[in-house]
Amino acid sequence: MTDFAIGMWSFPILLLLIFLRMPIGLAMFAVGFLGLSWVTGGTTVVLSKLKLETYSTFSSYSLSIVPMFLLMGHFATLGGMSQALFRAAEAFLGHRKGGLAMAAVGACAGFGSICGSSLATAATMSKVALPELKRNGYSGGFATATLAAGGTLGILIPPSVILVIYAILTEQNIAKLFMAAFVPGILAAAGYMITIMVYARLHPDAAGQRPPMPWSERLRALLDVWPVLLVFLAVVGGIYLGIFTPTEGAAVGAFGTGLIAIINGGLRGRAWLESFYSTARSTAMIFFIVLGAGFYNGFLALTQVPQELSVWVTSLGLSPWMVLVLILVLYLVMGCVMDSLSMILLTIPIFWPIISALDFGMDPEELAIWFGIIVLIVVEVGLITPPVGMNLFVINSMDRETPISHTYRAVMYFVASDILRVALLVIFPSISLFLLRIFH
Repeated sequence: MTDFAIGMWSFPILLLLIFLRMPIGLAMFAVGFLGLSWVTGGTTVVLSKLKLETYSTFSSYSLSIVPMFLLMGHFATLGGMSQALFRAAEAFLGHRKGGLAMAAVGACAGFGSICGSSLATAATMSKVALPELKRNGYSGGFATATLAAGGTLGILIPPSVILVIYAILTEQNIAKLFMAAFVPGILAAAGYMITIMVYARLHPDAAGQRPPMPWSERLRALLDVWPVLLVFLAVVGGIYLGIFTPTEGAAVGAFGTGLIAIINGGLRGRAWLESFYSTARSTAMIFFIVLGAGFYNGFLALTQVPQELSVWVTSLGLSPWMVLVLILVLYLVMGCVMDSLSMILLTIPIFWPIISALDFGMDPEELAIWFGIIVLIVVEVGLITPPVGMNLFVINSMDRETPISHTYRAVMYFVASDILRVALLVIFPSISLFLLRIFH
């Protein structure tokens, strides 16, 4: 059997291990380790790679941004920022039809600007918004679907852990990717709010309405969100203006949110240690997935699978746009059974050489950034796509009274909004790139 054939057979084996519920990081590590041993004819090279790959992964300066952003999200939760964001959005939108759901989406967008994780945003905002939505007459399916979709904004609006990983894999500038993601992230929040308006009019019984708040209470709620705005401007503004690197910006953000949490009384007793423990657990999980992906992708590179597939796809004579559409459809399918980080680590080393070999009328850097933003959005759509969207199960676990089939029906409106947005970003690349072109 040729090395290329061994590499191709590794895909079904890896998927089988994942379906058998082996952790994705362990599955990629095992297949990569055994595949490298087979191709190189022994374990000498593999054991040497194990030492070097482990050290380079766990000591990577670029990856040190990950625990900082995760810690920033924990501190933001303990500092009451999620509650402040929801109260402010609720004060201005809650009296409209579907307004409380719009407020939840707006709060998710604000919390995503200081979190960087979809699942964390979905889980945190659900604790705050779900009881309020149910109390004000929103149906269980509509409420859970709104929060599941809103949770995806945690990774679309910078800072984003997934974009950091993508930047490392494709050797792109993290700050430029953050800048390119900003407008599509705002577009996503606006699209979800329009979806809520449409759903509330098609299903008027699914959305309640509450009396408007006095302007004094609205202004008081608005003043309570100044810490979120301050942290966001310090982190993202500092990165964009070149005051500090993304890693330094993440450290500044973690320090700022921690300080706010201390002032607000959220970091008392064991809460301080628990924040570090939770960050360490999440970081260990992410780093092990990165390590497993490094082994598996090293094995694929040795078997020449990415290069051969790139040559094969370009020889088919398909238009670049058709190839891109096929890749995005594959991402949508994979998103039903895999998390976004695993998909990025597994597929980018294969798909990026294919895309970079095609002519989309852009220079290599713009192409890499545009493709990264589109992929980021599509893999996040998978988090809310039935039947296995991970955000759906996170939200459903917090509302056992709502059958998940009701959530499935309501969330398809948000999936339709996502697909329309992907189509816009594919047809008009300037939506993602115009800020980049202005400032760089």
